[in-house]
Amino acid sequence: MDGSISPSLRIVLAATIIVYVAAMYVLGYYAQRKIHDNEDFVVAGRRLPLSLAWMTLLATWFGAGTMLTAADEVRHEGLRAAALDPFGAGLCLLLAGAFVAGPMWRMGLLTVPDFFRRRFGGTAELVSALVLVPSYFGWIAAQFVALAEMLELFFDMPRGTGIALVALVGMGYTLMGGMWSVTLTDAVQIALLLAGLVILGGVVLSELGRGNLFAGVERLWNETPAEKLVFVPRESAAAFWGWAGVLAAGALGNLPGQDLMQRVFAARSEQVARRSCYIAGVMYLAFGAIPVGLGLAVNVLPHDPEDAILPMLAHAFLSPPLIVVFVVALLSAVLSTIDSAILAPSCVLAQNIFARFTKVSPLRMNRVAVVLVTACSLALSYAGEGAYELLEGAYAITLTGLFVPLVLGLYFDPRSRHSATAAMVVGAGLWLVHYIAGWDHFLEFLKPLGRWKLSTSLSATTCSLLAYVACEACSRRRTT
Repeated sequence: MDGSISPSLRIVLAATIIVYVAAMYVLGYYAQRKIHDNEDFVVAGRRLPLSLAWMTLLATWFGAGTMLTAADEVRHEGLRAAALDPFGAGLCLLLAGAFVAGPMWRMGLLTVPDFFRRRFGGTAELVSALVLVPSYFGWIAAQFVALAEMLELFFDMPRGTGIALVALVGMGYTLMGGMWSVTLTDAVQIALLLAGLVILGGVVLSELGRGNLFAGVERLWNETPAEKLVFVPRESAAAFWGWAGVLAAGALGNLPGQDLMQRVFAARSEQVARRSCYIAGVMYLAFGAIPVGLGLAVNVLPHDPEDAILPMLAHAFLSPPLIVVFVVALLSAVLSTIDSAILAPSCVLAQNIFARFTKVSPLRMNRVAVVLVTACSLALSYAGEGAYELLEGAYAITLTGLFVPLVLGLYFDPRSRHSATAAMVVGAGLWLVHYIAGWDHFLEFLKPLGRWKLSTSLSATTCSLLAYVACEACSRRRTT
């Protein structure tokens, strides 16, 4: 596609992006005036109404994974590749509204590790923070890479330069106003995103149907190979369990996430916290189906892009003004995820790690942490890992390390303060060993287990559960 965009369109795109970024910084500056204390920076003073709560929640997750990575993966592998995003992530929001948002909101927390401190003590707080913070680096890096690829596509900007530029922009207005800045910019960004996505989906499906949208949907269904319409793989046990592990990583691994819980804590009431999860979950699944459908549509259309499907479709089918709208929508999608993803681990780093070793004001430490998290994610984005692998890894470590102690600690009174720590160390530790060793399946070097090709994430989570139950049983035995 190099050189296929006219110079005049590039100038209009560049000017629009500059104006857009400037507007986001104006919002960030306005939000900065709302920051009076640490609670304002971390959870927006716990004053978010439903209208802002669900929009910031949806904007946080609807990023590169849904807009770019999912479409590319579905194009090659079919619907089964949508297990992580959008289906796993959308299901997670619904589960959060049903089982987690209410009781977590009632505790009046600032971070997820605060929960572990209250239920299990300081050691569990520290370990959970050490698991949680690095889990965001891959997710943030995936956003940096995705948006840098778009800049490379439309402006021939070197990818390395684009990554650094995206990181600086996202970090800048996050530093200004914390959760207030993120929330206000998210509200604008998600509106632009959904508009751009609907426009592109409608135009492409109308093209498929020769001017008729519904005929395009019918043609897409009829001409898509049957194997690409299979959502749950059944050809082998290994394929099924691998798919189930990815789905679980999206649906359950996100539940302990600071980005999700931060919006729950910021809601002005328990009812708002629950409802925002439900609305965001339904919207996520509905609008997330559009990139999935476009990923399938590429196989029916005469165009054959190698990657970055959505930008390529926008360039192929949209008029120049609509291309500008789409690029701004894509920019909104990724930036809305970047600022939220940077803020979440930064708050954990400041509140639950730095606070143990320094007397610097929490508000200042939060801003220092924002810079550190951005720097670590930037370094990872230059490592060359694929965006899908970065996303999956981020979800899997929270699933294996934090899901079990969060759910059991939330609904049952723990007998041992060591149960959560044991579950975290065993679950996250096993996943990390497999990740470093490059093993595709759980304990695949052991022949009796290796032949079953068990999912690493599901197996490590099961071991986390066994470690928790064992600690509880030992504690019960000592007290009887």
